[in-house]
Amino acid sequence: MPRLQQQLAALAERINAALPQTQCTRCGYPDCASYAQVIAQGQAPINQCPPGGMQGVARLAAITGHAVRPLNPDHGQESSRAVAVIDENWCIGCTLCIKACPTDAIVGANKLMHTVIEAHCTGCELCLPVCPVDCIALENASGSATGWAAWTPVQADAARQRYAARQQRLAQHRAEAPEPQPPTTPEAVPEPGAAPILAADAALIAPAATLSQAQEARQAAIAAALARARQQRSKTAQ
Repeated sequence: MPRLQQQLAALAERINAALPQTQCTRCGYPDCASYAQVIAQGQAPINQCPPGGMQGVARLAAITGHAVRPLNPDHGQESSRAVAVIDENWCIGCTLCIKACPTDAIVGANKLMHTVIEAHCTGCELCLPVCPVDCIALENASGSATGWAAWTPVQADAARQRYAARQQRLAQHRAEAPEPQPPTTPEAVPEPGAAPILAADAALIAPAATLSQAQEARQAAIAAALARARQQRSKTAQ
């Protein structure tokens, strides 16, 4: 590795170690390591991490030599540390929040109740928009403390390790996944007098039909789950 690349890699690692490791993507990048990389390359400013707050900006300034600047409000405001809480009475077991959680802090199974392991939750908020029944809320976990005052290096290191383990597991699953097989559908028969269906056209028709069927099945499953949730809410309200 050329010397310059070694220096950039070392700088990126130092920057990443100074980030809170919430993996919230509010900085505009997929994870904390990606944000650290672009800062090291001089392609992003140091004020795009709301969870780190102004203390986080000061830490990055000390590492990079850049001037301290206010947090960019386009990426959010410094706030208390939060943890996600699932209302288990409304949870429909869709598993979407489990798939969205970057630190595997949510446990559960399909069509069964989910719950959050508070100690592993970084308050990233990524589970909120994917929940179809809005049964996830955020609760203040640090009182009036904000930024790094609400988040310890031990917590940050644990979150980083859990995120890395999750990424490794997902990569292994992708590598071990069998190659997708082309869908098998009955051969299409043209109407009398119609132009014959070419092989290339048939190849386009079959996947589209299969995709439509899969989408319809998923939408029907979600609709049924929502109906059960509404019925449950109605009973609770009574």
